[in-house]
Amino acid sequence: VKYVRRFLMDNELHVSVEIEGEYEYQEDLKVYKAAEITGSNVSVPLKVLSFDIETNPKASQIFSIALVCGKEKRVLLVSEKKVKAAESFVDEEAMLDRFFALVKEWDPDLITGWNVVDFDLKVIKKRCKKLEVPFNLGRTNAESKLILKRGFFDSSKVLAEGRQVIDLLEWIRSTQKLENYKLETVAQHFLKKGKTESFTNKGQEISDWYKKDQAKLVKYNLQDAQLVLDIMEKTKVLDLYRKRSDITGLKLYEVSGSISSLDMLYLPKLRKRGYVAPSVNHGERGERITGGYVMDSKPGLYDNVVVLDFKSLYPSLMRTFNIDPMSFGKKGIEAPNGALFSKEFGVMPEILQELWEVREQFRKEKDEPGRYAVKIMMNSFFGVLASPLCRFYSLEMGNAITSFAQMFIKETAKLIEKEGYEVIYSDTDSCFVVTGKNPKKVGKALEKKINTIFDSKITKEYGVTSYLELEFEKVYTKFMMPRLRGSEKGAKKRYAGMVDGKLDIVGLEAVRGDWTPLAKKFQIALLERVFAGKEVRSFVSSFVKDLRAGKFDDLLVYKKSLRKPLDKYTKITPVHVKAARKLKDFSGKVVYYVYTTEGVEPVEKITGSYDYEHYLKKQIKPLADAILVFFDMQFEDVLSGQKTLFSKG
Repeated sequence: VKYVRRFLMDNELHVSVEIEGEYEYQEDLKVYKAAEITGSNVSVPLKVLSFDIETNPKASQIFSIALVCGKEKRVLLVSEKKVKAAESFVDEEAMLDRFFALVKEWDPDLITGWNVVDFDLKVIKKRCKKLEVPFNLGRTNAESKLILKRGFFDSSKVLAEGRQVIDLLEWIRSTQKLENYKLETVAQHFLKKGKTESFTNKGQEISDWYKKDQAKLVKYNLQDAQLVLDIMEKTKVLDLYRKRSDITGLKLYEVSGSISSLDMLYLPKLRKRGYVAPSVNHGERGERITGGYVMDSKPGLYDNVVVLDFKSLYPSLMRTFNIDPMSFGKKGIEAPNGALFSKEFGVMPEILQELWEVREQFRKEKDEPGRYAVKIMMNSFFGVLASPLCRFYSLEMGNAITSFAQMFIKETAKLIEKEGYEVIYSDTDSCFVVTGKNPKKVGKALEKKINTIFDSKITKEYGVTSYLELEFEKVYTKFMMPRLRGSEKGAKKRYAGMVDGKLDIVGLEAVRGDWTPLAKKFQIALLERVFAGKEVRSFVSSFVKDLRAGKFDDLLVYKKSLRKPLDKYTKITPVHVKAARKLKDFSGKVVYYVYTTEGVEPVEKITGSYDYEHYLKKQIKPLADAILVFFDMQFEDVLSGQKTLFSKG
């Protein structure tokens, strides 16, 4: 454990501190000597600065830097002209000097942007080195450090004394599931607005603006910096990370680290008990941990399906059965996999109990970021114990948690069926139950009865208090569980239904990024018709007719990311790589392509006509058949009145 972190742990210091003692000023900074430092619960509003740079295509020259901090807005531009809403500078060196001066003048606590560390600050750092400009984003005169990520578990960071630098892209990526994480996509999703400009070749077009229309460049640059602050405000993601920081004592840019979070919470408590933790071994992962139980589903269309869900199942099991590194290997409680745990109250259950109480307080105060922050943290501890990078890593301990989970979810299904109801699917911590009439009443009754049974069973068999809590979660008034493609077996983690009059889709093609918008539109419309009891044959037939007539041409685009540079694809050439190679200067990471009579082509350079038969066969037919099978129909049957299924339209 690093010395600074050890000091914080030993003195129980988290985010806010109170300092007493004599001090002197060094420039405009107070410097305390022999100070008394104690923890504090004061929450101070943070001043946030967002910035964005625009460069030439190779990022070897910075054209402009936009900064937004509160009501302050500024664009710094290398230009001989006077441009509205911008400060002009004779060269990059002068512009960079002004950039760092503004940071010092505006004095933000937090500096942010979009991909700000791996791109903007990486470029600025290079240009500073080249032009001999001090790279100083902090409150002292010390040079700031840029540390670029070195591996999968690392993330890039900037160390600037007195300030923290946060990449909002990383925060959004780790808390939101979106189609992609381009600034435009995220802005449209949360703000319902985005950039005023779109590009075919961004690097070249930005360069053209710089040469011919600098006012346009300035406006675009400033808009990017502003969008970041607007997204931060709308998503409340800063509130979420501040709550996590408050709880763990980690800095804002560190709180995503689940292993660090556990260390900060666990090690001080362990020390108080007179124990020392093992060092991190960094061992190789051998055998993988056993997953949760997922039942083979019973495919079909159903009415009134109740979902019963264990609330925070893994943390509940860890609390109930004292699953804890300190109590591991001592007689008292035996898990289904044979792992032993003492009954002496462990450190992990103590942490979870405290977090539970904090979460409950947040819930009462209707503090959603706080409640969600605690939930993320509690659920992360199972994964931490199963990671070789954790000092407490133990496959046997991790499997103890999943073996208990499997036992209780299977037992839950048996108890439900004993009450005369059919369980059509269960998934790690949930059971899907066909109830017939009065689904809410049945769901509540099952919740109460099963909780009572488990409370009694756990006390009697293990001599401990149960913290397991089965909840009646929701009712699907209409529900579809599909079959595996080409099989009679039911699918797993894939279903759809109507909850409170709204369509809810899990795992199906409509919510997956590797299918076209066409597939999404078709599947959603077909499911809504089925659940509304409407006729489907004419809808499918009409949809196909419209597709062949070109009415859905804007929905035919596939997209796929490149995992490596184009020239590294040598043994196998996937279709998206073929499409990208048809562009002269492709430089992106995501390829957008379509199928035409000329084969696969990038959207930027379509020469052929759309191959509608490809889309019928690969995008429409599989989705139609997955639902039509429950009506004893097939896609070909529905289209029998039209031209042959895959004929040219």
